[in-house]
Amino acid sequence: MRVSDRFRVGSVTKTFVSTVVLQLAGEGRLSLDDTVERWLPGLVPDGQGITIRQLLNHTSGLYDYTEDPSVLKPYLHGHLRVVRAPRTLVGRAIAHPPLFAPGANWSYSNTGYILLGLIVESAGGDSLEAQLKQRIFTPLGLRHTTFDTSPRIGGRHAHGYLALGKRPLRDVTVFSPSFAWAAGAIVSTADDLARFYRALLQGRLLRPDLLEAMKTTVAMGPPGESYGFGLWRTRSMGLSPTNKLACGSVWGHNGDFPGYLSNAFSSEDAARQMVVLINTDSLRRPAQRALVRVGDIAACA
Repeated sequence: MRVSDRFRVGSVTKTFVSTVVLQLAGEGRLSLDDTVERWLPGLVPDGQGITIRQLLNHTSGLYDYTEDPSVLKPYLHGHLRVVRAPRTLVGRAIAHPPLFAPGANWSYSNTGYILLGLIVESAGGDSLEAQLKQRIFTPLGLRHTTFDTSPRIGGRHAHGYLALGKRPLRDVTVFSPSFAWAAGAIVSTADDLARFYRALLQGRLLRPDLLEAMKTTVAMGPPGESYGFGLWRTRSMGLSPTNKLACGSVWGHNGDFPGYLSNAFSSEDAARQMVVLINTDSLRRPAQRALVRVGDIAACA
């Protein structure tokens, strides 16, 4: 692998999507207090009680569709090109009861970001792919970043390997990104991700009040871990709660796409960025501790 290789960055996509949502809010095209029912009538039961704000910070209570075994089953059996439509993914989620009443708790839900992608398309009047390119990729010069819709990764890229029990690692590089869509379909590089988070936290993508809203967090459960709008404030990067960064918190997101792990974080003042991309989605505990030590060097030294 090379440092310039392209990777599937999984849920790092959420920071990009939330940035577009906040830009649309700043343009008056939508409000963070709009309901799901307002933009996607009839799609989600009791959608009139769930707001865009709650989708952004994972307090909607919606079941995470990736927890439904039927969603990943074809892929785990080797059918890597199976296409999932966004509304089909939502359908798998709402087949399960909500975890809690909207706003009553916190629980990570990829379903919320699928809904946000659909809302962006409705409010913005163009595809999510086009709006990400127009609003973020092109203005920041992220030449190696794309919102992928096809299984093959274009350009020089790292192969991703999936670990399933004790079986040999499986090459899952050619994998339909449709199952992740607005929750995790972006392909990027270390340099592009660092540039994105630097620009975001420097205030080059959002008005000050909107960036402040993005950084207004709710507790995730573990001490020192909190979540804003597609932006995570963390001391452990979600890897090893007992091994925390020595100098406090960083902002960003991680990502887990079959065959790939990504970690993209920045100091709050945007002076330092760290991006670590790994071409397997299974790390043993010693490797997790090593990654936290890398974070210490990048964020604190």
